[in-house]
Amino acid sequence: MHFESLTPFELRVLGCLIEKRWTVPDQYPLSLNALRLACNQATNRDPVTSYDEHTVREAAQRLTKYGLARLASGHSSRSIKYRHLAEEALGLDREQLAVLAVLMLRGPQTPGELKQRTERMASLATLADVEQVLAALGDRGYARSLGRRPGQKEDRFQHLLGGAPDETPAPTLAPAPTLAPAPTLAPAPMPAPAHTSAPTYTSAPVASTPSAAPFRPIAEDGALADRVSDLESEVERLKAEVAELKASLGG
Repeated sequence: MHFESLTPFELRVLGCLIEKRWTVPDQYPLSLNALRLACNQATNRDPVTSYDEHTVREAAQRLTKYGLARLASGHSSRSIKYRHLAEEALGLDREQLAVLAVLMLRGPQTPGELKQRTERMASLATLADVEQVLAALGDRGYARSLGRRPGQKEDRFQHLLGGAPDETPAPTLAPAPTLAPAPTLAPAPMPAPAHTSAPTYTSAPVASTPSAAPFRPIAEDGALADRVSDLESEVERLKAEVAELKASLGG
C-alpha cells in the first residue's frame, strides 16, 4: 500500500488515533463513537467535518488493511476499539508522528504553530527541534515546504500523505484601470465686433465656466499623478485666457 492513496477520511481517522493516544491515554484505544467525536470536534481541526459512524468505521477498517491501525477489542469488550500502528508502518518516532498528526488534522502550518500545537503530544523545546523534525519528514517524503505567505516570517509546511494536496494560491488584486486623459478644451471663437462710423464694441455674452471639481487619482502612480497635474494646469490656463478675453471686450 502506498501512503499517497490515503483518502481524507482515512487521514482524519489516522490523525485522531495518533493525537488521542497521547492527549487522552485513559480513553485509548478509541471506541468507534469516541473516534467519530474526535474526527468531528470543532477545535484543532481544519476543516471541521461531520462524519457519520459508517464513514468513520469504513475508514478505520481500511487503515487496518493497510497496516496503519488494528482492532484493539478484547473478548470482554462491549465495543469495537481501534489503535494506530503508524510507528511501525511509517517508521517514525514520537516527535515526528506528533508533527505529522497536527499537519493531517490542521493543514499547512509554520514551525512556530507546530511547536505550540504539538506540546501535549511530544517534547519539542525549540523551533530548531521542530525544523529538524520537518527536515526528517521531508527526507522521508512525508512533508514539504510551501514557502512563506505574505506578511509571514516563517515557511509553511504540509504533509504529503494521500498525495500532495492542492494549495490554493492567494488571490491577486486586479490592477487599477488606467484613466484616459481628459480632452483639452479649446476656447470658443468670439464674434467679430460690428464697425460703424464711430467704432463701438458690443461684448458678446460669454458663458460662465463652471469651476472644475478637484480630481483625485485613484492610485498612487507617478505617471498618473503627473498626467492629472498637467490637466489641472491646462484647465487653469484656459480659465485665465477666458478671463482676459472678457476683460478686453469690456465684460
